[in-house]
Amino acid sequence: MKAMILKTYGDNSVFESNEQVKPTVTAGNLLVKVAASSVNTVDTMIKLMGPDLPLSPALPAILGMDFAGVVEAVGEGVENFQVGDEVYGCAGGLADLQGALAEFMLADANLVALKPKNLSMREAAALPLVGITAYEGLMRAQIQAGQKVLVHGGSGGVGHVALQLANYFGADVYSTGGGDNQLGLIEKLGAKAINYQTESVADYVEQYTQGAGFDIVYDSVGGMNMLNSFEAAALNGHVASTVSMVDLDLTLAHFKGLSLHVVFMLIPMLHNYKRQDHAEVLSSLAKIVEEGGLTPVLDENRYGFDQVNDAYARLTSGEGMGKVVVEIE
Repeated sequence: MKAMILKTYGDNSVFESNEQVKPTVTAGNLLVKVAASSVNTVDTMIKLMGPDLPLSPALPAILGMDFAGVVEAVGEGVENFQVGDEVYGCAGGLADLQGALAEFMLADANLVALKPKNLSMREAAALPLVGITAYEGLMRAQIQAGQKVLVHGGSGGVGHVALQLANYFGADVYSTGGGDNQLGLIEKLGAKAINYQTESVADYVEQYTQGAGFDIVYDSVGGMNMLNSFEAAALNGHVASTVSMVDLDLTLAHFKGLSLHVVFMLIPMLHNYKRQDHAEVLSSLAKIVEEGGLTPVLDENRYGFDQVNDAYARLTSGEGMGKVVVEIE
């Protein structure tokens, strides 16, 4: 089979086309003919940092965590899939799990679900990692209808899904962004846009919550922005973060009685821990998509299998908006 592999890590590393042995299906797994794979920030981090990131695969490496494709073969003990099913998931591209930048991949059936019927393969491949991350954060923050929810970075990968899901669950949703394009997308997706470049946290907390703060703050920006999340949260509120690798003073969080939820959705893949949870979330997301409650936003540029390097450059450039997807077929 054809695959795009990395032989080195670092600034100058590039994907190269290479012939690899087609995987053979094994118990508990699916052999999937890959149609598309999206690029996530963690993929670009692996490519850049290599062994400095504990989850990086050994070289030569086939990256690509997200995928959509068609079941080619079903392993022993797998009951919920059959040959020909259109599926999607986040099941490889790290540690010892082969990624999706190949014509075929072996995927644990517990990390896979039937793809939404109303999405193309390209659209479906954009959703698994960011969808699971957004869903998990909102569930752990105990989202309820009628709550006020603030999403930091609502035009980003996780953020644009989180604000749509918060809407679906009946919350009153607000989201920060910068620039007309980001703010316009946030409004289009159903949230009240807040320009973080011109509005202070105190100002928008007063304007939209009468000073009480937001019941849930979903922080997909992270870093020192966590302090803004603490400031924006209501007393006994919830803050969910996907980017919490930062040294912070938690005094404000303490005196407001905040609950902090750190979301690291790769745990089931890395540690073979509760993988079935991901299949269940993906099935729930598919239902929401089919009901019209969630639509992945894709970058305006399209990339074929031989343009993987361009796709990674697009994401790291910061110039795009929406998920960058590589079409394998």
